[in-house]
Amino acid sequence: MSTMPTTMHLPQDASRLPMTLPRLLEKQRRGEPLVMVTAYDYPSARAADRAGVDLVLMGDSGAMTVLGYDSTVAVTPDELMVLAKATRRGLQTPFFVADLPFGSYEVSDEQAVQTAFRFVKEAGADAVKLEGGGETSVRRARAIVNAGIPVMGHVGLTPQTATALGGYKAQGKSAGAAVKIAHECLALQEAGCFSIVFEAIPSAVTEVIMPMMEIPVIGIGAGPATDGQVLVFHDLLGIREGRGAKFVQRYADLLDEMAVGVAAYAEDVRAKRYPGPEHGYAIEVGELADFRASFGLSAVEPDVEGAAI
Repeated sequence: MSTMPTTMHLPQDASRLPMTLPRLLEKQRRGEPLVMVTAYDYPSARAADRAGVDLVLMGDSGAMTVLGYDSTVAVTPDELMVLAKATRRGLQTPFFVADLPFGSYEVSDEQAVQTAFRFVKEAGADAVKLEGGGETSVRRARAIVNAGIPVMGHVGLTPQTATALGGYKAQGKSAGAAVKIAHECLALQEAGCFSIVFEAIPSAVTEVIMPMMEIPVIGIGAGPATDGQVLVFHDLLGIREGRGAKFVQRYADLLDEMAVGVAAYAEDVRAKRYPGPEHGYAIEVGELADFRASFGLSAVEPDVEGAAI
């Protein structure tokens, strides 16, 4: 006879249950907007988790926001693996997606599957994301899905190949380009992707494509018609110089606040205001006397009679 309990005690807020693919699809079906944000380390992951977002993407944008590269092209799987592991340790409930970096999946299906396996097995990713909707990306997506790993697609502006697209600018602004994006979306959907990111696509184009999509679509600069939105952590919190892309809504200016805080600390150190007495640790008077005596020094009077200093 089973000893399993007949009732399940759920958290008061059921939305804090770990996010799964069936729950994401159910939220899409009910028309509940999906919230995704990038994270690249333990602190940013904890902030995203506490905020109650649905999905967290360890994006290859970490190459620029965290590692200081001027694009996402140079970052390696090993570098992103460090960021992915740290991010995973900070997450409890969001669905965790890891970006596959440029050059780690394009060569062959075998390369793509092996790279995806690494991010799932070593970093604990729930899914992986790859860019592009051309023939190669579709084949790689299908191979990874067939290996049992959920895949998120990415169309429109694909930063890994931005040079070939003419730079970091909106895509699909001509009828032919918009048709190409629509075909890419449908091909990725048919390949088994569980979701697709639309980046920097005209809102009107998104509105035409959305009725064709059965899987959740996450937008970034693609208008309000998508099933959800994603922003880069450092963009939305202002932990970067400059204003960023047109689609970025900044909700804080933390870089300025960080600079002010560090400048205040530096000023206190130079003025010898920090550290103060309240920042020091005490030692018992007798222990201090014995310590000084071991170097032939005389005892000193305590600051307060009978107290440790």
